[in-house]
Amino acid sequence: MLPAIFGLSGPVLTADERAFFRDADPAGYILFGRNVADPGQLRALTDDLRTIHGRDRLLICIDQEGGRVARMKPPTWGPYPPQGVFDRLYDLAPASAIEAARANAEALGLDLAQAGITLDCLPLLDVRQPGADDVIGDRALGAEPMRVAALGRAVLTGLARAGVTGIVKHIPGHGRATADSHKALPTVTASAAALQTDLAPFRTLADAKVAMTAHVRFTAWDDTAPATLSARVIADIVRGEIGFSGLLLSDDLDMEALTGTIPQRAARAVAAGCDLALNCWARMDDMAGIAAELPPLIDAGAARLARALDRTDIDPRDAAQRRAAACATRDALLALVE
Repeated sequence: MLPAIFGLSGPVLTADERAFFRDADPAGYILFGRNVADPGQLRALTDDLRTIHGRDRLLICIDQEGGRVARMKPPTWGPYPPQGVFDRLYDLAPASAIEAARANAEALGLDLAQAGITLDCLPLLDVRQPGADDVIGDRALGAEPMRVAALGRAVLTGLARAGVTGIVKHIPGHGRATADSHKALPTVTASAAALQTDLAPFRTLADAKVAMTAHVRFTAWDDTAPATLSARVIADIVRGEIGFSGLLLSDDLDMEALTGTIPQRAARAVAAGCDLALNCWARMDDMAGIAAELPPLIDAGAARLARALDRTDIDPRDAAQRRAAACATRDALLALVE
């Protein structure tokens, strides 16, 4: 199995993609708006991917956060609020905010499970800091580590109730970045002591099954490479100080925070300690280059992948009813801040 996650070019597989994916055998796939038309099409697409590999348990992930980051959009799928609304509710009623975040994640997860999607790139555990770039902004669950961890745990629980695994991100923290890592490499110069605030939610949720790295350079730990490409940060901070033992994905390798060719970036990420290299944009030359560059997935990574995909399928007969009930719970609680 290739330690990579690939994107798809459109709502159906091309003949070239089908042949390439069969031969390359990537660990999984990521979906974007270009891959999403309607529920029937989306389920057919994810079923097609499973058929190629002969695996019912296949890593198929998506960025479905709510707010400005949503690949499955209304009116076909329900609207979901940005995660920051749960932070605002927490100011008034912490227990209600936790329950609202859990209910929202369950409803969102049911949408994904019915579409055959197994992982969601949620929750963000980035602790919001003053003066940071707005790339995180209202996607964050708060500026206080305990609050972020409590709401993040609720999101993971809600997704799991729907049979979907959450991906905590962006480990070891994107909350201080003063640049958007899609466009440039952020450099954080905070001391190791100050960065304990950023690590705290990830440490609290170190038992999460999956995490995604930050394309951020932390000079206190490694002043030469961003976390995604730093063996020191992954070994000493992510696996060591935080204690995360789950499946570790790179963030998107196409982001401009990184340099070099896409295959080179993938090789550096895996060499640094990422289990899987994430390549989102479905460019065949890049994917073929990654396939040629990367070694097979190691046994430890395969075991972590299997744990990430260990879930209980939902009963499709009650999914609509459960989703409606979860949305009603969320909306009643969020009305407290409207």
